[in-house]
Amino acid sequence: MRIATWNVNSIRARSEMVVEWLTTNDIDVLAMQETKCDNGEFPSMSFAVAGYDVAYVGSGGRNGVALASRTILEDIETSFPGQPSFPDGPAGELEARAISARCGPMRVWSLYVPNGRGIDDPHYAYKLKWLTALRDIASLWTVHDPAAQIMLAGDWNIAPTDDDVWDAAYFDGKTHVTDAERNTLREFVETGFIDSAEPFAGHAYTFWDYTQLRFPRNEGMRIDYAMCSPALDDRITGAWVDRDARKLKGASDHAPVVFEIGIG
Repeated sequence: MRIATWNVNSIRARSEMVVEWLTTNDIDVLAMQETKCDNGEFPSMSFAVAGYDVAYVGSGGRNGVALASRTILEDIETSFPGQPSFPDGPAGELEARAISARCGPMRVWSLYVPNGRGIDDPHYAYKLKWLTALRDIASLWTVHDPAAQIMLAGDWNIAPTDDDVWDAAYFDGKTHVTDAERNTLREFVETGFIDSAEPFAGHAYTFWDYTQLRFPRNEGMRIDYAMCSPALDDRITGAWVDRDARKLKGASDHAPVVFEIGIG
């Protein structure tokens, strides 16, 4: 089977493109981020006509995550335990940044990690707190059930190494590459999770800004990937970044990452 993750950058603007890509590439499960629509505005019918069940959580024109699956999505969760709220937002209100469901023996999460904005911005501290909370609960999941098949897929807004950005010097002093962000990401690995695309796709970029001809110049970043539990990583037989999807007219500034999953 095939599972993919894609920051679609507004699903209402790109639903037909996304559904066509799903069917053309024989995708069984898609984790989507930055859907940018309220729950009542999600174009679920477009997916249903193509044979996909969908689950989503949105908050107006910002953030938003969703899952689409050829099999029924079960045990849906629209946040993770301990997920923090943004300090400047309404008290106790969580941003729409995490959703998960059971897809057969697997639990697939679609995650839209906070951007961070700037290292002096409150959103940066929020990003680190959000990641730490996710790491803490994810480590408990695998401790309690070492056989659990878990995929933490999405837009992580962190380039794991300098090889994952087109020019390390350009990003000096900016978010996405700081030691604190990368150390937090490495802590997922220390708890047993695996960057499952990297052995197959290497450091292939997944994001190119719309400005300054970044995509034609291949001036991008690798910030979309999946951290998988050992039991699920054992089933992954391949992974690739679909650059052609980034070439489409009106495309998202992110490319989808596809994982090939063997029988397990």
